[in-house]
Amino acid sequence: MFGLPLNAQTFWTGLVVAIVGFFSSFPIFLQGVEAMGASPAQASSAVMAGSVAMGIAAIFLSLRYKMPASVAWSTPGAALLAVSVPDAAGFAGAVGAFVFAGVLGVVSGFWRPLARLAAAIPAPITMAMLSGVLFSICLVPFRSLAEAPAIAVPIMLTWFVVGRFSRLFAVPASVIALVILVVIQNDGFPVPPDILTAPVVVMPVFSLSAVLSLGLPLFLVTTATQNIPGVSVLKANGYEPPSGSLFATVGVFSILSAPFGAISTCVAAITAAMCCDENAHPDPAQRYMAAVWAGLFYCLFGVLAAGVTFIAGLAPPMAMATLAGVALFNVFANSASVALGNEDTREAAALTFVMTASGVTMLGLGAAVWGLLVGCAVHLIKVKSNRAR
Repeated sequence: MFGLPLNAQTFWTGLVVAIVGFFSSFPIFLQGVEAMGASPAQASSAVMAGSVAMGIAAIFLSLRYKMPASVAWSTPGAALLAVSVPDAAGFAGAVGAFVFAGVLGVVSGFWRPLARLAAAIPAPITMAMLSGVLFSICLVPFRSLAEAPAIAVPIMLTWFVVGRFSRLFAVPASVIALVILVVIQNDGFPVPPDILTAPVVVMPVFSLSAVLSLGLPLFLVTTATQNIPGVSVLKANGYEPPSGSLFATVGVFSILSAPFGAISTCVAAITAAMCCDENAHPDPAQRYMAAVWAGLFYCLFGVLAAGVTFIAGLAPPMAMATLAGVALFNVFANSASVALGNEDTREAAALTFVMTASGVTMLGLGAAVWGLLVGCAVHLIKVKSNRAR
């Protein structure tokens, strides 16, 4: 392929990475943009743009630096949007926030103090904010057991059983269970009217409320839970990633894809670990091709996103919300564990979690922002109090 090294291991690893990365997170991505007011056509365009953006970014970074720089869309960011109050300007206001978050991503790559500021927030507090965002989403599958058991049981049972053998394929298997439910409900496999996804341009509208309630939290949660851990995974596997260039590049792709509805593009952590594994290639110097193949498959999935959103639109009531809940359950468990694991920050983290999970909106700021502010304030007061002793 254009003079690049061909290897079956990198090809199959790339395919698995793309399947896991796309089908494990597109339900919450759809929920995020739909919560912000996206129409079905805009939601389809958003999935397409997000998938193509992370695909091209992965290909560019991996070929440029000869390392498996896996890229993803911001799943935590999508979860944040799914429980946030839409901007007064509708989806156009959310797109303005996406652009702003992308600009901050670029700035954090070139101006290190901003990246350090984001990293300076204690990890337990950031994870408490994330787990607070995820809490209400993860409750839905259990509520569905009472309200729509015929829908919830097959999805949750598939997720649980497959997860005993492979956590990576638990959610893709649940997607298959949802497709079967759609087939049963429609007496056959529904054929989407359009095979290829049509891009829909949304002109961004910028407002202070959207920037503070959506754009800033989106940047912080993406940087703290995706970009920084993603770079750490590469370092842990013996690579020397230029973090500034990686942050700036995914920020640029976030800006470029935002007018088509896409949520932030970011450096991946879990799929990066898959590309760095010896199963991707016995030679670490050749493993970057796994991320390249994954990028190509992401682009393919993006082009065909119209079919994915069509099937999702035919899903029975509560099915997509149930799927999103099980998809994020392990993320919630891990983030809550980190949030409450350190005794020194436990009180601040607990307050962050409760404030964020409350969903309260005050002075135009969403619960995630207030949770972060309260947690950081309590943590700083406690640190100063300990020093005074």
